Amino acid sequence: MTPIRMRTALRLVVPVLCLSGAGLVHAACESGLAERMHAKLHPTRVLDERLAACKPWPAFPGRSIVVLPVPRETSSTGARIFDLELLLIQRPDNGNTERDMVIGRIVQPEALDEDKATAIQDIRIDTSRYVLASDTRAFGVRVRYRGTAPGSSAASETIRLYVHHGNKLRQVLQEVELDRDSGEWDSTCSGRFEKLRTMLSVGKSSSNGYADLQLARTLVQSHAQPQEDQGCTEKAAPARFNTVTLRYDGERYRVPKLLQQQMP
Repeated sequence: MTPIRMRTALRLVVPVLCLSGAGLVHAACESGLAERMHAKLHPTRVLDERLAACKPWPAFPGRSIVVLPVPRETSSTGARIFDLELLLIQRPDNGNTERDMVIGRIVQPEALDEDKATAIQDIRIDTSRYVLASDTRAFGVRVRYRGTAPGSSAASETIRLYVHHGNKLRQVLQEVELDRDSGEWDSTCSGRFEKLRTMLSVGKSSSNGYADLQLARTLVQSHAQPQEDQGCTEKAAPARFNTVTLRYDGERYRVPKLLQQQMP
């Protein structure tokens, strides 16, 4: 296999790079917290345990975030639809799981879906330093999607942000696409590819009481084509950079359409 073909094949196997950082961890709920909370709240519904996510919130000792993806019946078009429930749990110092207490909650019907061309790979909780105001810190929920169509290298990673107010969780940032790998190839050489990478950070300016969000985006486009000697080469165009500022309108951050999840 030539190097270019190997790189292209790897796009299909590992389509999106895992973002590293202290605030982002795998979704696994080894402690059984997700299953216990789901059994208490929804004893008659099935939890997708593979996608469930749990993580302690380091900024608030004793608190854990839980994400419960609950599938609905598959639609007539073949789409698999999920209700999404997020919980903020206060856990006792003595480790008595019977005293785990829900101190914040949000239920979002039909918040996620996958179809014949797109599948949800995993869900991760992001507890990076999203300090929106002196008394408000957000956490993120990242969803990684992958394309399932033959010849597709499509993959995408998105983020949503939530804050804790009173006894509720509130979404302040709708699903925004951060990373994307897209393109098509003929399984031998010819193809066109696009790679988007985004760094999300909290800006110094603010709007309506919350800090602005900065998204620094890098887009690289490339194409592969066969050569006369039966080799295969890939050429990339110069990277394109831009920064997008999201401002809070008093209820949520306004998101332009170009940042919304685009993978088919």
